[in-house]
Amino acid sequence: MSTWPPRTVIRRASGLRTMESALVRCGLGPVAGVDEAGRGACAGPLVVAACVLGPKPHAALAGLDDSKKLTEKVREELFPVIKRLAVAWSVVEIPAAEIDRIGVHVANIEGMRRAVAGLSVPPGYVLTDGFRVPGLPAPSLPVIGGDAAAACIAAASVLAKVTRDRTMVAMDEELPGYGFAGHKGYSTAVHTAALHELGPSREHRMSYANVAAASREFESAGSHGFGVRGVGAG
Repeated sequence: MSTWPPRTVIRRASGLRTMESALVRCGLGPVAGVDEAGRGACAGPLVVAACVLGPKPHAALAGLDDSKKLTEKVREELFPVIKRLAVAWSVVEIPAAEIDRIGVHVANIEGMRRAVAGLSVPPGYVLTDGFRVPGLPAPSLPVIGGDAAAACIAAASVLAKVTRDRTMVAMDEELPGYGFAGHKGYSTAVHTAALHELGPSREHRMSYANVAAASREFESAGSHGFGVRGVGAG
């Protein structure tokens, strides 16, 4: 006795490929994964990546996992491999000023739209990490903990994380004193101390409460302008 509509059967596939394999078998490929890095940081850009992997697992990508679970060395090793083996990939950066203007959640959604739009191969389906993204050009599904559940999201996670880390290391050379190369602009005790001592830089997100508080304290201490490392100081 048959049933209607037919039910999609999700079989366990190799590694993180189960979801993508099921979607491809249903004719919904290619499948793009989307993830971001830097949402919780108070400085620097939000980096969003989209990635479409080939339909078959590749041994060189066997180590794919949530980028936060991987060491920096492993992420750096996977970064060029993902770029070389992916069917398509795209990385976009949302600067601090835009995050301040539209808010980090809206910036995250907009970044995901831009990253998917930048793929050289249009996806048939999109898997996003954690929350729904309206306005995508293909059907999509939010996957809780997606960077540890789907290979394409894990690949996007690595692309986003490595890109942002490199951006923050370069920023540390341009704006020394905040430790951008070490903690990448997150609100660690060391970064908070530097923020209160130096004032916010032009790369800080002024809409974040801790940055706004440090700015007020810095100005009330007798300094004027947008931080000693910012533009328009003095």
